[in-house]
Amino acid sequence: MTGTPVTVPSAVIGEWWRGRTDVRDDILASVHVEALAEDVAKLAGIACSRLKDVEAKLTIDAYVMASAALRGDVVFTSDAEDLLRFQPFFPSVRVLSVSGR
Repeated sequence: MTGTPVTVPSAVIGEWWRGRTDVRDDILASVHVEALAEDVAKLAGIACSRLKDVEAKLTIDAYVMASAALRGDVVFTSDAEDLLRFQPFFPSVRVLSVSGR
C-alpha cells in the first residue's frame, strides 16, 4: 500500500459488501480494516442518542465519525449529507465528498 493509509471500521464492511466482485476485492485490499472497539461503539451510540429521528443505518456513519475523531482523520464519502449530521459531535472531523462512480 502506498500513500496515506485508509482505515475503515469493520462495521462499514457489512453495510457496503453486497457480494464479491473484483472491484470490491481491490478496494478492500487497499484499506486497513479496524475492529470496532468498545470505546468507538459507545461514542457513536452517544452521538446517535443526541440526534432526533436517527435511522438505524446512521449508526454505521456514527462509527465512521467517532473512529475518525479519535484518530484525527478525514472522512472521504459519496454520502456526505448523512455523515455531516454528526459534525456537531465530532467537529474535528473533516468530511470530504467524493464521486460514487
